[in-house]
Amino acid sequence: MTSTQKQDWRGAALILASAGAFSTAGFFTRLITVDSWTVLFWRGIFGGAFIAAFVVASGRGAAAWTALRERWGITALVAACSALATVCFINALRRSTVADVTVIYATAPFLTAAIGWLWLGTRESRVTLVASVVALLGVVVMFGAAASDGHLFGDLLALVMTGLMSMFMVLVRRHRDVPMLPAAAASAFASAVLVSPVAAPLAPGGLEFLWLALFGITQFGLGLLLLTLGSRLISPTRTALIGNLEIPLAPAMVWLAFGEVPALVSCAGGLLVLGAVVGDLWLRPAEGEQG
Repeated sequence: MTSTQKQDWRGAALILASAGAFSTAGFFTRLITVDSWTVLFWRGIFGGAFIAAFVVASGRGAAAWTALRERWGITALVAACSALATVCFINALRRSTVADVTVIYATAPFLTAAIGWLWLGTRESRVTLVASVVALLGVVVMFGAAASDGHLFGDLLALVMTGLMSMFMVLVRRHRDVPMLPAAAASAFASAVLVSPVAAPLAPGGLEFLWLALFGITQFGLGLLLLTLGSRLISPTRTALIGNLEIPLAPAMVWLAFGEVPALVSCAGGLLVLGAVVGDLWLRPAEGEQG
């Protein structure tokens, strides 16, 4: 196995792990009863603290400080993309359906491929593009019964969120010489600041505060950490494609924890997404990294 293929597999493994972390959102939201703005506030605080602690513990503090001081423009742009995407995502869910938001976000592989081609001249492999189409079909199958009537503004927010996350993945890949973990930590803290005017930080009780801490650390902090590290190693299109594995994993997690059995059509769509990701992982490395 060549060094490029080893890097490819390492990056894919990190994105797979990030999808697993992000998929626990439904599990935690079942346990936490405070309003979504308060959840976002503490999620951002704990997630940012976790990433910052990782940077210091891993001995990357000096490099992080240098990146913040000398490459503040790109780190600020990456942080802004992530933070604004988080806020758009939550508001899209409030103003539209989960189905609409999920289907729109499933277009991220195509959007990242377009941005990469227009900006970087990157041409993605045929295997990854075909796998992206299959994954999108799987998501459409999962949520095909949803209607979009009256959800235009929410759907637009979901589209903006998808664009911001696509740009985040392209920027991290494009500037992989720049340590991006400080930007990830800053984006988490920024999301908390953005929702602080409408949050109620003192509302959670003891046990609920513990769930909020675990939510911020394991779902948001760890997920964003792994996504940032993995995005440096593989193309943005592959990052978005493999990240789509979160879509079938999320209901599976709730099913295992709370016994909420997903519909048969959801299982069928989830298998299509899973098959697309497995197919890309199995076939794509043989061609070498194109980006």
